[in-house]
Amino acid sequence: MKNSVSTFMDAKGKNEKLTMLTAYDYSMAKIIDNAGVNGILVGDSLGMVCLGYKDTLSVTMEDMLHHIKAVTRGSKDALVVGDMPFMSYQTSVYDAVKNAGRIIQEGCAGAVKLEGGATVYEEVKAIVKAQIPVMGHIGLTPQSVNMFGGFKVQGKDENKAKQIIDDAKKLEDAGVFSIVLEGIPWKLAKIITESVTVPTIGIGAGKFCDGQILVYQDMLGLFTDFTPKFVKTYGNAGEVMNTAFKDYIDEVKNGVFPSEEHSFKIDDEIIGKLY
Repeated sequence: MKNSVSTFMDAKGKNEKLTMLTAYDYSMAKIIDNAGVNGILVGDSLGMVCLGYKDTLSVTMEDMLHHIKAVTRGSKDALVVGDMPFMSYQTSVYDAVKNAGRIIQEGCAGAVKLEGGATVYEEVKAIVKAQIPVMGHIGLTPQSVNMFGGFKVQGKDENKAKQIIDDAKKLEDAGVFSIVLEGIPWKLAKIITESVTVPTIGIGAGKFCDGQILVYQDMLGLFTDFTPKFVKTYGNAGEVMNTAFKDYIDEVKNGVFPSEEHSFKIDDEIIGKLY
């Protein structure tokens, strides 16, 4: 069944956990979609796991649209959410609506995601007014990494914890259909989840969120530059791939591949006429 914004909203009322994963290309989107996740996020994390940047700040709208288009072609049932990259919504309300519209119109995504709480209230409200579903994102927001002084857990003192709670309520008031909670203490995430009527999607925010999301390269052991504490590795696909690549190299060098079963035939009589 096709997942939608309504699916996410209804799940919270039914106390059903939501599942999301990232995807950045057609082939992986098909695999993840077929597995049955509720949503696929085309995250600006592609800057790090696909493009090799040190953070997400260098990712552009064109980068995002390129990957969002690929994912929406491969996804049939999951709700595809397109990330709004750095400086695509911070400059003005007009830019925020225009760029969100591009993700929906050109990328064919079902919703957009942007980072921030009270500071992006007007932008979120305007995007929602334009009939574009918005997923919020608070806590450890990677586009603010320079302000945070690195990828650090947020909301560990009273004032910052209260600010994150207030951010969640502001986003709810602005009209988001869900909120990503990243890199915050699980007890704080529990309070937020109980304080808002929209579903919370956790990543490094504990089990009491209404759903969870992981970067698929992290959960499959494909991205080894660093592994966040909150990541659980569900399979070492990187090791499997490395073994397969080495086997391929060995077989080619030793004349094992391609064998007859991987080759095309021609009548020997025709071959005889070619000499």
